[in-house]
Amino acid sequence: MSIWLFRAGRNGEYESKFLEDKRIYLTWNGLNVDLSGYQDRDKLLQKLTEIYSGEKPNTIRNWASQIYPIAHRIEKGDWIVLPSKMSSTIHFGKVVGDYTYDGDASDPYFHYRSVDWFATDIPRNNFDQDILYSFGAFMTVCKITRNDAEQRIKDMAANNWKVKSAPQKVFADADDIETVSQTNIEEASKDAISKYIIQKFQGYKMEQLISEILKAKGFTVYHSKQGADGGKDILAAGGEMGFGSPKICVQVKSHDTPVDRPTLDQLGGVMNKVGAEYGLLVSWSGFKSSVEQERGNQFFKIRLWDANDVIDELFNNYDKLSSDLQAEIPLKRIWMLSDDGEE
Repeated sequence: MSIWLFRAGRNGEYESKFLEDKRIYLTWNGLNVDLSGYQDRDKLLQKLTEIYSGEKPNTIRNWASQIYPIAHRIEKGDWIVLPSKMSSTIHFGKVVGDYTYDGDASDPYFHYRSVDWFATDIPRNNFDQDILYSFGAFMTVCKITRNDAEQRIKDMAANNWKVKSAPQKVFADADDIETVSQTNIEEASKDAISKYIIQKFQGYKMEQLISEILKAKGFTVYHSKQGADGGKDILAAGGEMGFGSPKICVQVKSHDTPVDRPTLDQLGGVMNKVGAEYGLLVSWSGFKSSVEQERGNQFFKIRLWDANDVIDELFNNYDKLSSDLQAEIPLKRIWMLSDDGEE
């Protein structure tokens, strides 16, 4: 069994289709050609050069290394890792179908394999940092092999997606990943920050962190005392002394499982009770698919924040946070050239 990383678009725009159709698609625009006829790598490279004639040779070679596996290397029984771009979770599936080419499909869904998504919405924080580093490969498709990832992920699956033992090694040789790829440094950095924060901010302390972020954004905040709060962890409002709008009711969840639909429904009920105009549901471990499906329906009433959203808010408001909080979460801004190597 091999483990393959797939990405459902640069911004996760194909993620829902992957999960709903129970497939992985090779989402290269304009690639309407049956890849089963290109087992010879040189011939595939020539065909891609013909189709994408305006691209640089190195780009074509990079794409070829990602396009080739779906038809010629991925096998039934292999596992698929699909990091979510919609929340801080990861989906896992097992390949159950052969490579299929459908020339009549809409672009870019010409190529697919059927997948049994046997584990969805697994929080990123469950995984060791070196495994997340592999999941951050800055490519659309690649094989994950470094740091004994296959066995460790299988052990986690058998242990309710909890780490069973410490990593056997932290650093890997360059040839540990068969498809050479760059790592998404931004994603890897957020994973490291996320793990650091959740070690320090659990339960009531996470509520305090969210409260401080909202204050930095200009809100007047009421934070309930520790203990029973009737579902209103935080109340925030704009205007003089907090008597203006928007009026927001906030629930904060820092446990290690994604939030489910009843929690979202509960927030709606509490909003009505306290006279809030809007709601904010914060779940460090992300949200189950039943909640994600409600984003559009709740767009004008409720916002959903996961770990990535909280970290983004920290970045955007860090200079306005208290010196005590900055000392607890010491961050440094760095600048680097952007690399758009992902398809």
